[in-house]
Parts: sequence; structure tokens; C-alpha cells
Amino acid sequence: MTKTVCSFSAILFLLVFFTSLQHLSAQSTTPSGLVYTIFPGSGGEKAKAGDFVKFNLKYTIGDKDTVLQSTFGKIPEYSAVDTGKDSEFSFMEIIPKLSAGDSAEIMISVDSLKNRNIIADYDLIFTKGSNLKCRLRLMQIFKLESDVDSDYRKELEREKSREIKDIEIYIKGKGIKAVQKTKNGAYVLVENPGDITLKADSGKVATIKYKGYFFDGTVFDTNMDSSTGSAEPIEVPVGNGKVMQGWDEALPYFGKGGKGKIFIPAMLAYGPQGSAPVIPPYSNLIFDIQILDVKDESPSDSDQ
Repeated sequence: MTKTVCSFSAILFLLVFFTSLQHLSAQSTTPSGLVYTIFPGSGGEKAKAGDFVKFNLKYTIGDKDTVLQSTFGKIPEYSAVDTGKDSEFSFMEIIPKLSAGDSAEIMISVDSLKNRNIIADYDLIFTKGSNLKCRLRLMQIFKLESDVDSDYRKELEREKSREIKDIEIYIKGKGIKAVQKTKNGAYVLVENPGDITLKADSGKVATIKYKGYFFDGTVFDTNMDSSTGSAEPIEVPVGNGKVMQGWDEALPYFGKGGKGKIFIPAMLAYGPQGSAPVIPPYSNLIFDIQILDVKDESPSDSDQ
């Protein structure tokens, strides 16, 4: 009899437990028609209009959950909380329902996206009858924009550190020796320094042949041959921000006639935005370079 009572109590406990879990993560629908499920964290004050929020976001689509966009493991997104008309039928409609640490899963009908003219038409990705899935995690709530700026700068440094670590792993794995690190984290392999009395330093214009490729070896641009366009050398004003930061920092390691490789973390190249349609966001890049000539910068070069 005692065993029966204990068993009944255990079953009752499990029923209550799982019912409470279902309640905590039950599906709901926003006024605009978004279907969402909230997975609570540790609780606390919810985000409200006037606050700023930091969050991770991932969009997937299709039966295989093909990732279209994700900030998880990268730099999170930041935004002011919007409770007005512009938040309708977007993840922003869910934000005021969340506390820091909460997560949500949002199902967005592709048909509704088309009907609302958010997408122009169906295509191979956004197919009729399919759903876009949004995974959202609210990380932090800020009251002051200055706190957002401070936190964002910290995230930029964390991302750059991750990218530099990836480059170091790649270089070690390839057995590449004698690389030098620039002040902000690009790596330079000098195969031939060239004429060190004619260095490609700031205030100079370097005439360059290059080949740019990803860490898997895929070439995205080159003028060493005509495979991606022109084979003409380019003239680069050094040190004035006319090219990516990784180039500005690495070119002074070479003189006229020099050649080598530059390994550039994404944050010193095209960063979180990438360069569509060729370079995806957060792409670390490698360049083979040859310095054909170095000359003084003219006033017209600095104005370009």
C-alpha cells in the first residue's frame, strides 16, 4: 500500500512538473500573427520602450534548418526597444516579452512575408508555404546608450581575439614559420623584403600585384592573372585608410620588389558586414602580394 501511494505521488509530481514546463514554453501568437515560444531564463525585469537590448539572433529556413544569418558565437546585435508600428511582424515584437537570459523561438510565415511585401516574391530559399524560424536570446538590458557603446567595444575586441586565434591555429597547422604580427593583429610572412630603402610605408604609394583567398583556398580576387577580372597592377596609397586596415598595417613590412603573404582577421578586413556578394561576413582573408614599385604620394593621391 505504501509503495502504491509513493508511485502515485511520483506520477502526480511528474505530471505537474511537465505541465508546468509546457506552460512555461507554450506557443503564443502576437497581434500581427507571429507564432512564438518563450523559454524563460532566470527571470527579472522585462525589456521596455526606452531600454536598449543586447541579443543573439539566428534565422533558419526549410526542413534542414539552413542558416541564413546568425550572431551566435560572433558579435551580438544591439537595438533600442521598439514597441510601435515598426516592430510588427518582426522579432522586435517579442523583445518586450523577454527578460535578460530568456530565449524565444519565432515562426514567421514566408507567405505572410510576401503578402506584407517584406520579400518581393518566392524564390529557391523563400518558397511558398514555408516558414522562417528565428531563434532569439536576450542577453542584456541597458538603460543608457553610453553603456551600450562601452559593451559593444568590448565585443569587438572579443571577436578580434577569436579571429586572431583562428589565424594562429591555421598558421601553426600549415607549419608556416617566421610570421610577424602587426600592432592590431594581422600576420605577415615576408618571403622577400625587397628594397628596404623604398618601403611601402605611410605617405607612399605602392604598386601591387595580389591574390586574395579564403582559408579554404578559394580565390575571391586577383590581379596576378585575369581569372577574376583585370591583370593590371593597382596603386595603393598606404596608411590613409584607402584600403582595409590589415593592408595598411602589413604593407610597410615590404619594400620595392618585396613579396609575401598577409593573414588578415575579419575585423581588420570587411568585418561583420562582409563585401557582398563575394566575401561573407566575418571572413578572415589571406593575400599573396608583390610590391612592384614604391613612390611618394602626390596631393591627388591623398584626395582620392
